[in-house]
Amino acid sequence: MPVVVKSRLSALLPHLLLLLAGGCSTLAFAPYALWWLPLLTLALLALLISRAGSARQAALRGFSFGVGWFGMGISWVHVSIDQFGGLPLAASLALMGLLVAYLALFPAFASWLTARLRQPAVLPLLFAASWTLAEWLRSCLLTGFPWLSMGYSQTSAGLTDLAPLIGETGISFILVFAAGALAQVLQSVSAIYRYGYLLLAGAVFAISPSLSQFNGWQYSGEQLSILLVQGNVKQELRWVPEQEWPTMLKYMDLTRPHFQTDLVIWPEAAIPRLEPVADEFLANLDRAALYADTAVIAGILDYNVKSSEAWNNLIVLGKREKHSSNGDYFYGHANRYSKHHLLPIGEFVPFETWLRQLAPIFDLPMSSFSRGAYVQPNLVANGFHLLPAICFEIAFPAQIRANMTSDTQLLLTVSNDAWFGDSIGPQQHLQIAQMRALEFGRPLLRATNNGVTATVDASGVISKRLPQFTAAVLQDQLSLTSGQTPYARFGDWPLWLFSSLLLVLFAANALLRQRKAG
Repeated sequence: MPVVVKSRLSALLPHLLLLLAGGCSTLAFAPYALWWLPLLTLALLALLISRAGSARQAALRGFSFGVGWFGMGISWVHVSIDQFGGLPLAASLALMGLLVAYLALFPAFASWLTARLRQPAVLPLLFAASWTLAEWLRSCLLTGFPWLSMGYSQTSAGLTDLAPLIGETGISFILVFAAGALAQVLQSVSAIYRYGYLLLAGAVFAISPSLSQFNGWQYSGEQLSILLVQGNVKQELRWVPEQEWPTMLKYMDLTRPHFQTDLVIWPEAAIPRLEPVADEFLANLDRAALYADTAVIAGILDYNVKSSEAWNNLIVLGKREKHSSNGDYFYGHANRYSKHHLLPIGEFVPFETWLRQLAPIFDLPMSSFSRGAYVQPNLVANGFHLLPAICFEIAFPAQIRANMTSDTQLLLTVSNDAWFGDSIGPQQHLQIAQMRALEFGRPLLRATNNGVTATVDASGVISKRLPQFTAAVLQDQLSLTSGQTPYARFGDWPLWLFSSLLLVLFAANALLRQRKAG
């Protein structure tokens, strides 16, 4: 084999390995849940970063890992682009490629920073701090896309008991640190650095189950019965005017035999008629819920004709308090929630003056909403206080924490994952919701149009779930909790401060070494 060809293959091999490792990382998340896998895939990334000849080469290696990670992990996004975007296959694949390439920039940045501040003795800490900074940027830039954050792989095993203490973000830090510790074993550093970090990481994994006693919450002794309704309305029929009444009647027919529960939940935009013109149906539903001694929380879109503003809302109908003698609902009432964190393209279009002219995907029905406030009052339904999140919002723990009050008894998330067909996307979405229940020590209700509809207890365990792609109802009895988890109290601030301090110290040390070398 010619020397040039051999050299090129040798240079290409790390990228191929990392592309494969990133793709395999998808198996760590739902529905596969190989929670231990990131320890190996991230260890390979850390090792190849440490052996990169330059920071630029390390960034390219991180980018390769990211392309595999997101190319496989969010492949379900292409279902919506391909089926509902109205684009040729080549164009939809190109758009998907741009999204994957954008997301791959974040592990590339973490890799670049790790190599730029190269300090072999502290590789695990440097890698974890750099990764944490990159993931924070991913969660907030361009409205944020924190999907597939590595800590979610620990939702049901591994470091799951740490969720109420340090949250998913803290778990990600420890996971990346542990992977860096594995890579450190192969570094040319003193034995205390080669094996000390590994022993520390192993100790954290070993003691994490015993830390569950410090989760900060306890059962209050109160229970409630709930009904989640899954209408299974096809996406292509959801906004067809002729289907408005059939859809609304379908939800009523599914609900009516089970009205005796404490709470009834309909999913995101379950009522396909705009709220100002759905008054007759809503008045009937309000009275039906009142007479059944319950409350209904339903998704609906509101539209202000004068201002041309629209909101993706949840509204409460029926009883607000247990002692209420009248229905809670009237148009414009305050017992509602308006979605704050809107999904780009799906719910708002950046630069819409230009983009809406380019392709049907930029001009989807109901894709121009106004934001609700970041902090809003909890919904109150039949005396219960629920903290709501619509669809994508459940992936933002800081928003959940900002809206958590001492009265919050339940977390509620509603969604319509029909956009993503029979893919792994809805399974990952449910896993994210499970993590929120773990972090905040509250039971969680998840109502969706076509699945996965489920109830999750305060320890993050799925209590009941409905099969996907069926019109069905889920009835469950949930135990309520009280107290406050350490994560609910402090959020990610301790981790941000710790990571920032580490990076400042490492940067200062690198600068001193450069000056001495100069």
